[in-house]
Formats: sequence, structure tokens, C-alpha cells
Amino acid sequence: MAKATFSKRLKDLQAAHQKLVTRRNRVDAGWHNGVFDRYVNPVLTAEHAPLFWRFDLNETTNPYLMERMGLNAAFNAGAIKFNGKYCLVARMEGLDRKSFFAVAESDNGVDGFKFWDYPMVLPETQEPDTNVYDMRLTQHADGWIYGVFCSERKDKNAPPGDLSSAIASAGIARTKDLKTWHRLPDLKSDSAQQRNVVLHPEFVNGKYAFYTRPQDSFIEAGKGGGIGWALSESIENAVVHDETIIDGRVYHTIKEVKNGAGAVPIKTRDGWLHIAHGVRNTAAGLRYVVYAFLCDLANPAHVIANPGGYLIAPVGPERVGDVSNVVFCNGAIVEDNGRLLIYYASSDTRTHLAATSIDKMLDYVHNTPADPLRSFACVAQRNELIRKNLELLSTQCGTGKRSKAKMSPRKRK
Repeated sequence: MAKATFSKRLKDLQAAHQKLVTRRNRVDAGWHNGVFDRYVNPVLTAEHAPLFWRFDLNETTNPYLMERMGLNAAFNAGAIKFNGKYCLVARMEGLDRKSFFAVAESDNGVDGFKFWDYPMVLPETQEPDTNVYDMRLTQHADGWIYGVFCSERKDKNAPPGDLSSAIASAGIARTKDLKTWHRLPDLKSDSAQQRNVVLHPEFVNGKYAFYTRPQDSFIEAGKGGGIGWALSESIENAVVHDETIIDGRVYHTIKEVKNGAGAVPIKTRDGWLHIAHGVRNTAAGLRYVVYAFLCDLANPAHVIANPGGYLIAPVGPERVGDVSNVVFCNGAIVEDNGRLLIYYASSDTRTHLAATSIDKMLDYVHNTPADPLRSFACVAQRNELIRKNLELLSTQCGTGKRSKAKMSPRKRK
């Protein structure tokens, strides 16, 4: 490639990247469910990654300016407000299928997210991870920021030729600056697998509290599985034994196949607000949605409000990606004014934003009816809503007629 051509191609790439990362985001005016605002553009994609992560920019070693180490996705981001910046710790997936973590920051949390120069250097344990993903960020009362993530390794007991069986554990690391991370031993439990584990932000009875997902072993034992609750004496060597299911899987619901904790629970005046995910089967495969529930402030293991149905499901282009028909959330940020920013991924490919408020979410969890679990009862719920609305509309229409009757003949004409 001639030098002039190389330079022009590089300038074109830089201009396109700058246009992407500085693009303003806006609320989708066509979305109007009243619970949250949906933003038009993804806040993070693989293309947001710096060019110097992907291309060798040296013309001598890369005369055709080829992408040497491409990226496939930027999704399932943990979220935290840090030093006045909105920081997402995204799951980045390379073309080689390996995932790693990287911090992207924004001044307003809506757009302008830019990655730090280097991805996160996450230390390994004595048994190296094959893959790591889906980090939740907890600003804990002990003063540390904890990242709890899924650490996956090949199952050593898998039969020869089985290249898919894996053992998933909850990895734990902590930091004070999001740059230098100290790896702690993985969470130990009596469950064969642990995914979607979240650390509670406060001590409970002087102990560290975890939301777990002991699904595999619990299903084998006939206990159903779901989102668990367990306490550990220590975080440096976290061990849990008694895992109590606080939000279980339920037949013919949005969480029939599995469910798991999502973002770190948010402390509100009414209770701990959870943003979780549920999975059910469809003819086209598994469907992931995001749902919400509320737990008691004094007893975080007790669910006090559990609205039926989902909060967020994939729409439009969100349905297209590596794993279609999926939304997944493991990060949210509350602003001082009560605004709530929910970061969710679509189809295991990119990261989006839904914005609401704590007040709206409390209204939602308290006043959205719970799932009565039977079609007949669901119709009864809906008919009651219809009846109230028709009575209200009838009263309003009657008021309108009376007001018209008071108008002079000239005005009525």
C-alpha cells in the first residue's frame, strides 16, 4: 500500500471512530411505557474500542492497515459512579471468543463513553481462568470496590472429546481505583456451579452477604433453583454453605428455565431494589428478559414486592446479535437526584441505556400486580383494570357533556 493510501485510510478510520464515540444520544420518542426512557443508540459497542487496540498502526509492520486483533462485542457491563465519572466495566469479547474486562467512562452516563487506554489486568489464581465475564461492581461498606464475576474453566472430569463442559465459579477481585486489582480466592460453596453472583453492599450481622445462583445442584436435589442468599464470615476466603432461595424459578413464567441476580441491589427508602434477569424457552430458543423486585431493608433476604412480567425485553435491532432475543443487566447507577441509569446488553453484542427514577421504580414494583400464575386469574386482573378505566372514562365523558350543555347556542354552533 502506498504511503499516501495508508495515511488516508488511517485518517478515515480515526474520523469514523471519533464520530462514533462523540455521537450524542437521545431518548427514543417512540417508546412510551411510562416506566423508563429508552435511548436510541447503544452506549457501547465493539467499535467504541480504541483503534490502537485492534490495528497495528505501524505502516512498516502492517502496510495494508489490517485489523490484527479484532473485537466482537462489548456487553454485560458492571457500572459505578467513580470520581465524578460514569464508569462501565464492560465484558469485551475478542474474535478469539475470549472475554476480558475494560473500563469505559463518560461525563454524563448517556453518551461519550471512551475506553481507558488499557484493558483491565485481572490477576489469575493458582488455577488460571479460561474465560472471565459479567462483572458486578459493589462499593462495599468496608471501603473497597469489589468486582464479582464468572470465572470459567474446562471441566477436568469431562470425557475425552468433550470440549464444551465447563465449571463456572464466582471470581472475586477488589480495587480502590478501578486500575489496580487484587484477586481473592473464588467463592466456595456446596453448589457445583456458581454464575451471576452479586455481593451485597452492606454487612449483614457482621458478615459479607452474597446473592448466589445454586441452580445446578439445587435442581438435582429437587429444590428448584433461583436467586440464593448466603453469608460468609470473610471476603478474603469467602465460603458459604446455607444458600436460601429468595426468588425461585416458577413454571410458565419469565423465569421458568433460570433466573439470576443482575445489578447490585439499590438501597431505597422502601427496600432493596433488585434488577435481575429471567429466562424461558421459546420455539426460537431461550429468551432473556430483565425484571425487578423489592426486598426488605432490615431483612434483605425477604422479598416484599414482586411485580409480574418483565421490566425490559429486547425490541427492534436489540433482537439481532450473537445470541438473539436476549437482554441482560448487571450494572446500574443512581444519581444524587434519584435518577436511575440501567445499563443492559442486547443479544450478547452491545450495551444500551434505560433511564428512570427511584420514585418511578418504587411505584412500579409496588403497584404492578404480581403474577397470579393462572390464565383465569390473569384475565380477572386485567378485567378489573378495564372496569376501573371504563368507569373513569364514562365519568369524564359525562362531565364533558354537561360542560357542553352550559355553552351558549352561538358557541355550540
